[in-house]
Amino acid sequence: MKFTYTLSAILLCTSLGLAQKFKASDGTASFYSDAPMEDIEAVSESVNSIIDLEKKELAFLIPINSFQFDKKLMQEHFNENYMESEKYPNASFKGSLIGYNSGTRATQNVKAKGEMTIHGVKRNISVDGTLETKGEKLILKSKFQISVADYDVEIPQVVFYNIAETVDVTLELTYEQL
Repeated sequence: MKFTYTLSAILLCTSLGLAQKFKASDGTASFYSDAPMEDIEAVSESVNSIIDLEKKELAFLIPINSFQFDKKLMQEHFNENYMESEKYPNASFKGSLIGYNSGTRATQNVKAKGEMTIHGVKRNISVDGTLETKGEKLILKSKFQISVADYDVEIPQVVFYNIAETVDVTLELTYEQL
C-alpha cells in the first residue's frame, strides 16, 4: 500500500514537470505458465507506469486482482490461494532505465534494473526491453521470466504439474508526455 501512495505522489509531482516525463495508464502485462498438465495465461490491462527520461528512472504498479483468466476458477485460485491478492494487492517495480539515448528517436534496446516486489517479496532484477518513439509517444516492451519460488509463491503438491516453476512475463506500455 505504501508503494501505491508513493507512485501516486510521484505521478502527481510529475504532472507539474518537464517534457522528459511520461506516464502510461492501462498498459498491458501478461504471464504464461507452460506446465505438463495445463498451460495458464492471464492478462492485466491495468498497469500504471512512469518514466523520467532525464533521470532515467522507471516505476510501474500492477493490481494483482486485475489479471484476467479464461477460466473463472483459475482466477479465483490465483487471487486467493497463490498470490493472496487481499494481503498483497500489487506487484511493483522501481528502478533505473539503462541504455536510453535521448539523441535518437529510433527503437532502442534498454535494460530496467531495480527492485521488483511481488507477493510482498522484494528482489533486485535486471530485464531487457525495447523503447520505441512513435510521434509524441513512447512504447516500452519487455519479455522476461520470473521464478515463482523467488517470490515465496507456494505451489501445493496436488497441483505441482499444473503450474510451471518459471513464468514468462510480457509487458507493453504506451507512454504519453506529461
